[in-house]
Amino acid sequence: QSFQGSHGRAYLFNSVVNVGCGPAEQRLLLTGLHSVADIFCQSCKTTLGWKYEQAFESSQKYKEGKFIIEMSHMVKENGWD
Repeated sequence: QSFQGSHGRAYLFNSVVNVGCGPAEQRLLLTGLHSVADIFCQSCKTTLGWKYEQAFESSQKYKEGKFIIEMSHMVKENGWD
């Protein structure tokens, strides 16, 4: 499934490491209203994406507690697509 971040294509993850989380706020995203918190690299503090705290539409509930990281902040290894 394809996900969209603030600056392009993104992936949805169940868990992340070495990432901090900011305060949650409500945002109107392409898929509806969500409560999200920006996530950032613990080392360099670069914003990487966000964590879905709450989805207000039933079709989007599967995202709750998961993380969006934009492809522009990833390094590909081992040939994955």
